[in-house]
Amino acid sequence: MSEQAILQPIVSANPEKAKEFLEKARLAHEKYLVCQQNSDLQEAIEFYIDAVKYDPSMPEAYYRLATLMWEQGQISIETAIEQCKTAISLAPKNINAHMYTGFFMKLAEDFKSAEEEFKSAIKVGKLNSARPRLILSQAILQKINSKSATPTDYLSFLYYFISGSLMLAWDRPSMRMFYKNVSDNFSVFTYNTVGKFLEKFKLYPSAENVYRKAITVTNHSEIFYGKMGDLALKNKEFDLTVDCYRKVLESNPLNREVLIKLATVLQTYFPENTDETIDCYEKLLEFQIDVPQIYYELGHLYLKKEDRINSISAFKLAVEQDSENPFYNNSLAYAYSKAELYDDAIEHYQKAISINPDKEWTAIVCQALGSIYSEVKGNFEAAISTYQAGIILDENNYELHLALGDVYMAACDLDSAIRAYCDAILLNPDDYRGYSKAGVALWEKDFLEEALVSFHKSIDLNPDNEYAQNNLGILYLDGLNDAEEALEYFENAIEVNPSYTLAYFNAARASEEMGFINDSANYYQMAMDLNKITQDLDEDDIRNRLHRLFDI
Repeated sequence: MSEQAILQPIVSANPEKAKEFLEKARLAHEKYLVCQQNSDLQEAIEFYIDAVKYDPSMPEAYYRLATLMWEQGQISIETAIEQCKTAISLAPKNINAHMYTGFFMKLAEDFKSAEEEFKSAIKVGKLNSARPRLILSQAILQKINSKSATPTDYLSFLYYFISGSLMLAWDRPSMRMFYKNVSDNFSVFTYNTVGKFLEKFKLYPSAENVYRKAITVTNHSEIFYGKMGDLALKNKEFDLTVDCYRKVLESNPLNREVLIKLATVLQTYFPENTDETIDCYEKLLEFQIDVPQIYYELGHLYLKKEDRINSISAFKLAVEQDSENPFYNNSLAYAYSKAELYDDAIEHYQKAISINPDKEWTAIVCQALGSIYSEVKGNFEAAISTYQAGIILDENNYELHLALGDVYMAACDLDSAIRAYCDAILLNPDDYRGYSKAGVALWEKDFLEEALVSFHKSIDLNPDNEYAQNNLGILYLDGLNDAEEALEYFENAIEVNPSYTLAYFNAARASEEMGFINDSANYYQMAMDLNKITQDLDEDDIRNRLHRLFDI
């Protein structure tokens, strides 16, 4: 049901029929308040809509229908306020119209306007103004909880709360208060108000006890499980938070507000509960509100499950409904790349880059697109252009400078690679990777001394970098003919990574150079055994070197 449902034209004016539907709506509404059955709520909504269709001058139908439809997530707070204002325009002296308007304004945190409406209701009701006084006290309490309060705020709260309570003696209708967005009984209001007051003064255990008692005393466990869940979330008791929100949904599976809260908590603190989070978002789709964002969240959840088909479908639906959203396009491109549909990925990465909502973010997208060009397409020219575009957007992106250096290395442009790695080192001199990569490029360029310095600096920053240890050993062995020094670095690499095939092979070569035949044989044998798994080297070459050790 859309937000326009209560604005549909009249089929034929019939005040008597409108009153009949209004009475049916009241009965269904009352039944919902007692039993909290969603079917009664739906029936009440339908009857109120019928009442408005046959008599658009009936104010009660507008504010009650707005309240129920908002609870179901079928209209926004702004639309609910507009419908309540329509009721006021039809009946300026209707106390309930002012109360409901103020209620929704309070939810929108427009406290000034809300207070004006509640005071208008008090003025209209005079001695029968218990309800607007009590509800105004709750609005003042919410304002107190949302910002720094003045002594006047506390006095106003006490004045309206006490005077409203006293007026209940001769205001019989006020015995049925509404809480949140429907008429409710006074006990619900009282438990809620006391609980909020205790929360304000950080008496959280006492507030929780009030809510627990309210669950057993009232027929509105949904309300107070929701309050307990919010309180538990505030106190970072996430297991209790989830349990309480689940209890709310047992009573009302279509409570949109709690579905959003539960999905957010599960996604943030219980990443292993992916299926339950997906179920929450799929239920939220039924409300037809924020649909692209929901599909976006679903896409990420499916990615976490490695369900590539559903992740692509979800992101595509998000993009179809909001094609100019760069984040949706970026996520769809990533899902395509995970599914190895690279041409589609390129298209949507380019779209995200063209929108460019933020330079730093777009630079990261450039890096993702550039990696496809270089690693998948082998199009080094396109990769270089994309990386350079990213650097123009964010010249301080260290990863982009490294990636640019890597693609220059792949294109055998050593001078440009060295410049890119040096730019990265200038940006972040404490990251070992720039020195390690620069060392390889310098070694390839036959700048041995510079490569030696670069590898040593990389190892000083991160001794557990087995690749730099191995590469430094190769430089000593093959560049400086220092097998003894080289062996030390190969052994360091093996200590860091006992499964490093190439390090065993190079340690064997260094040991052979030094005449340590048995050690060399052991290293070659280890390299051969590991190579059956890693396939890093030519097995025949290892075998021939091993056999050559024992040739006479």
